[in-house]
Amino acid sequence: MLENFYKTHDYLVAHVDAPIRRQLMDEINWKDRLIAIKGGRGVGKTDFLLAYAKQQLAAEPDKRRSILYVNFNNFFFTQHSLYEFAGEFVKAGGQTLLIDQVFKYPNWSKELRDCYFHYTNLRIVFSASPVMRLIEGNSDIGHIVKMYNLRGYSFREYLNIQTGCRLRSYTLDEILKNHEEIAARICAHVKPLHFFQDYLEHGYYPYSLTHWDYSEQLLHLMNMMLEVDILLINKPEVSYLNRIKKLLYMLMEDVPCVLNISKLASATNTSRSTIINYIKYLKDARLLNLLYVDGKQYPMKPSRIYMQNPNLCYMLPTQQPNIQAVAETFFYSALHGAHKLNACETATFEVDQKVRFDVLATSPKNPGFRYAAIADLEIGKGKQIPLWLLGFLY
Repeated sequence: MLENFYKTHDYLVAHVDAPIRRQLMDEINWKDRLIAIKGGRGVGKTDFLLAYAKQQLAAEPDKRRSILYVNFNNFFFTQHSLYEFAGEFVKAGGQTLLIDQVFKYPNWSKELRDCYFHYTNLRIVFSASPVMRLIEGNSDIGHIVKMYNLRGYSFREYLNIQTGCRLRSYTLDEILKNHEEIAARICAHVKPLHFFQDYLEHGYYPYSLTHWDYSEQLLHLMNMMLEVDILLINKPEVSYLNRIKKLLYMLMEDVPCVLNISKLASATNTSRSTIINYIKYLKDARLLNLLYVDGKQYPMKPSRIYMQNPNLCYMLPTQQPNIQAVAETFFYSALHGAHKLNACETATFEVDQKVRFDVLATSPKNPGFRYAAIADLEIGKGKQIPLWLLGFLY
């Protein structure tokens, strides 16, 4: 039963295209027995699993059959259970099972739990859609799964791929304290602003490196997020899909924006509460980011809405995005994975309830007293920090 799966595994591992080592690879505790790699569609979860398999096989080539990648899109799993398959794998000496697309499999969380408790020498690493409930509200695996988020390429990762450099990441504290020295050190090797606009337009998703028709691929990806991720997990009526698409398009025309729920409800022929639910769906699918003032959260109305990453800002066929909007979107996308962002009255963003940032498209004539992340700045001074440098947080 397993041999054909091993043949597919061997081919995929041999041909995986992983131009850089993702930082998340070194942040995971690989000793845990149930690990979820959660991330938006298109950020490279499959390649991440295969790159891990390749790394393990390179370290221990004599254990080639101890690790196996399997995609649950395979029709085999319409007649055979995950639990049964894992049992056969363990009998054959398997130790690490890498599972892709498991969210399309019925009762996935219950069978993962059963595998965890019955096959105590087996480690399972699985990719997870961002709309899957893994911890909160999941009584099957919420208490045993270790979840990690894989994001799209940071500007640092994109720059390393484009230049062949091996520039390291920095913490936000390091950047706040030493941004002049750090930026000067980086600029001695490469000119980041020469690459920054390309990243903003088509650098977030890994397949930008292999597809010349990036915008068409991204459009396909966005539709998959809507038609597969949202419909399969949240299960709204299929007939409502066009309303969700219309809502997304209206938001794309205005982001970053303050919600006019009544206007959106009228335009999409839905209720106010349904609009909030749809926005949550779009946020969970990694199409939107929601910004709240401190102390407020869903289902309350957000202070502002952003696209999830700057590449999405360029997907309107009728207009070019506002430079200021793209700058703010980049800032949010770069920081929100490891930091808490809130809206505040006196700055563009409040970070971790203590640092207030203005985000500016161009350098101000009269610098303020707050930190400012500036899009056209190569090397900063004082509290003026190059926006591109915040793309070095991971």
